[in-house]
Amino acid sequence: MPEIQDIFNKVRLNSLSPAQAKAFNMIRHCRTAKLGHHAEVCTECGSVEVAYNSCRNRHCPKCQHSIQEQWVESQMSKLLPVGYFHLVFTIPQQLNTLVFQNQRLLYSILIQSAGHTVIELAKDPKFLGATAGVTSVLHTWGQNLSFHPHVHCIIPGGGLSNDGLRFVCSSKKFFIPVKVISKKFRGKFLDLLEQSYTEGKLEFFNEASKLAFKYNFQELIDSVYRLKWVVFCRKPFKSPGHVVRYLGRYTHRVAISNSRIQSFNGHTVRFSWKDYKDKSKSKEMTLAADEFTRRFLLHVLPDKFIKIRHYGLLCSRNIRTKLSKCMRLTGSKPLVAAIKKPMKTCRSCGSSQLIPFIVNHYSSAIP
Repeated sequence: MPEIQDIFNKVRLNSLSPAQAKAFNMIRHCRTAKLGHHAEVCTECGSVEVAYNSCRNRHCPKCQHSIQEQWVESQMSKLLPVGYFHLVFTIPQQLNTLVFQNQRLLYSILIQSAGHTVIELAKDPKFLGATAGVTSVLHTWGQNLSFHPHVHCIIPGGGLSNDGLRFVCSSKKFFIPVKVISKKFRGKFLDLLEQSYTEGKLEFFNEASKLAFKYNFQELIDSVYRLKWVVFCRKPFKSPGHVVRYLGRYTHRVAISNSRIQSFNGHTVRFSWKDYKDKSKSKEMTLAADEFTRRFLLHVLPDKFIKIRHYGLLCSRNIRTKLSKCMRLTGSKPLVAAIKKPMKTCRSCGSSQLIPFIVNHYSSAIP
């Protein structure tokens, strides 16, 4: 089956940002001689296995599995014995151009607005009256690779009471009405957006240049404020174990996986996608290789941008205090990672006694 790497090796693009150019070239050269190689020697039979190095770029569909496993293992000890909820925060498409031109700043505002919305509303005695926890994950794509920035939030069904003395469990349904969440989220996002404009932190290019004028910018703010912002609450998870499995396959996704690519003839790419506007029907789309690559690279994040963030009980400063207290109050024990790492064995004799072996990158022979 064709892979993204095969497509990238057939196209040549201009006008890439430094982050896009880096991701593009790293994916092209992943596990090839361009990135060097390493080797392991079997102490039982003496055979040597040489493998090309991975690019380890976070946008490469081949390199996410091991990173994903490590991240999930680190989250296991933070799970509480309660139901978990999944919220999706989206913004009106009228803001997409502005967000794309100010990615580092507005992605941060998007994640922050979603996380703080849940934390602040959860503290209200009308809803939960407690400090909740939120794990937020930024995604920027739709199934057809369109630019669609949104945030997924995983939230435990309960929190530490405002007086810090007990653990408050939520009802089986999400403890905050979605309409209340969407209004709060809209207000927070637009307030931070206006603040960024006032402080001169926003940049405007091409069709968005007119927004540099305050009247036009305010007109945009007013128009999106009048819209209903969509916050979608998905079906709650059955158990903490389901949460881990979900996070494991979700947090380190890239815009499209190799498994969705149906065919590539050197000029056009055919891939599968789900049309959520049409009852989630599975469909196929064909794009020119250049256009497919352009769409993929729309979702390359700014260098060193943190797309997974934690709030409330789950933020780093509260792990050993508030979260630990919640675990004591609920009598929960840290879960052991349910991920079995396959033991690497020698292809010749099946032994697991493999040790690293230094290979001269510039030599074609192995000593």
